Amino acid sequence: MNILGISAFYHDSAACLLIDGKIVAAAQEERFTRKKHDPDFPARASRYCLKSQGLTIDDIDYVVFYDKPVLKFERLLQTYLTTSPRGFISYAKAIPLWLKHKLWIPDVIKKELQFEGEILFTEHHQSHAGSAFFPSPYKNAAILTIDGVGEWTTNSLGYGEGNKFQIFKDISFPHSIGLLYSAITYFTGFKVNSGEYKVMGLAPYGKPKYVQTILDNLIDLKEDGSFHLNMKYFNFMSGLTMTNNAFADLFGSPRRKPESSITQREMDLAKSVQEVVEEVMLRQANFLHKETGAENLCMAGGVALNCVGNGRLLREGPFKNIWIQPAAGDAGGALGAALCCWHGYLDKPRVANNKNDVQHGSLLGPDYSRQEIEEQLQAYNAKYEYVDDSKFSSKVADVLDDKKVVGFFHGRMEFGPRALGNRSILGDPRSKEMQSKMNLKIKYRESFRPFAPIVMREHVSEYFDIDCDSPYMLLVAPVKEKRRITMTKEQEELFGIEKLNIPRSDIPAVTHVDYSARIETVSSEQNKVVYDILKAFKEKTGCPVLVNTSFNVRGEPIVCTPADAYTCFMRTEMDCLVVGNYILFKEEQPKWEETGDWRNKFALD
Repeated sequence: MNILGISAFYHDSAACLLIDGKIVAAAQEERFTRKKHDPDFPARASRYCLKSQGLTIDDIDYVVFYDKPVLKFERLLQTYLTTSPRGFISYAKAIPLWLKHKLWIPDVIKKELQFEGEILFTEHHQSHAGSAFFPSPYKNAAILTIDGVGEWTTNSLGYGEGNKFQIFKDISFPHSIGLLYSAITYFTGFKVNSGEYKVMGLAPYGKPKYVQTILDNLIDLKEDGSFHLNMKYFNFMSGLTMTNNAFADLFGSPRRKPESSITQREMDLAKSVQEVVEEVMLRQANFLHKETGAENLCMAGGVALNCVGNGRLLREGPFKNIWIQPAAGDAGGALGAALCCWHGYLDKPRVANNKNDVQHGSLLGPDYSRQEIEEQLQAYNAKYEYVDDSKFSSKVADVLDDKKVVGFFHGRMEFGPRALGNRSILGDPRSKEMQSKMNLKIKYRESFRPFAPIVMREHVSEYFDIDCDSPYMLLVAPVKEKRRITMTKEQEELFGIEKLNIPRSDIPAVTHVDYSARIETVSSEQNKVVYDILKAFKEKTGCPVLVNTSFNVRGEPIVCTPADAYTCFMRTEMDCLVVGNYILFKEEQPKWEETGDWRNKFALD
């Protein structure tokens, strides 16, 4: 039984393939088109999924779409009628896309995939809930999904057991924690649906001075975590912006212009909305625990990517265990839709052992053979050395110990927004200059953005206040007290971002300004290649930790092909590139010349 799950037409479109209920392939469309957050139909991602398993579209039994477009269109119409005539411009911009694609999803699927079989639909938050519960290790669990909006639902609470789950409470549009966070994202000058990470990273530089202002004016939050937004301050129902003049008046001045200097107000707003969102998450978790009695919690939806909130939920919340879908946003809806078909529609049994998930480390994208790697590197006249397995880990560890920044491309590409080691940029966390070097010379992004540590699982509690698996980089934890460097009184008094380059621990490159870190643990079973490099680095340096950030530059998706990796390497100040077992050094490469065809030279047809 072959099931293809599809998500499309909002942001981060994706495809996922199940064979007899097993997740065998999944990828976002952006990785193939090189358009970040690409919302278009995932034609290339679908073709990859089929090709990876030697299938054609005729082998597919069901295609499942991740939401119900008619219900979503109903919301659009009702919102317009409620706000008319103010919402006309927004409505007029949306209608052409609906009339062209969104109302005719079966026809689009038939045309794009040449599919003649059965097409099914799940509701948006059912897809999120399915992606959270079904791949999790738990036989039973409470389920929490939070995002911007699906059809009508923005936030759902449920319970899963065996091969079934039930959503028993939800919150509906326009009341949305995701949209509240996006409103602050917009107001602080970042891009909605992609800049939320920046707000989370900026928060530790601020003070929560606006928490009460938000609670008194923007959101009416109840003890059980339910809430209403005060729509007087928001513009997303009727306009093309998230906030309005009343919002600006509440916080003293208009929104920050994108790319302009960040002030203390933006830092304080980021800190304040972060604390409010965490409070909502905690209250909802407490209510869920009281209602279900479960000791396990599964999470999905865009807000589940808020790893700071997740870490606090683990430390302070009522649940013993938490599992978060690594592709928690709309991309993961493709996976959830397919799993809802298998377990829900077809009533197939589910096996869970309360220990291991069935997401396969979320390493579900393309990989490349030695021949394919050589072909793509030779197309650029690249100079490379092949290192056999017996010397590979030690060689890469030597390069990292030499304080070189390494673009690392190995095995299958990750599914979801995080690079987990296979499409990563790696560095030495002990270096005081590594964070600023990576941000400014390689990632070309804001200097305040933190980097994550990737750490051997058995050593995580020696460096961080956490002692559980965190394989998907979705939990933030404090750095151990004994590893911290206390700031002087003069340093404490510095303005927010001025604290950036002050070392905070003996692994300063991965220690954020508030002594926190976004943890990724690695075991030999999960990813032996990356684990062995960490082990070799520890043997050389005594440190079982590396810096891990996604292999891309600002505005670009994570690299997919060896050609993507080489071009990113040559267009930045990375020192070394590892592709499979091939190692390349920058100083040995021919002079890089930009050409118009490099993006699609080896793209999947």
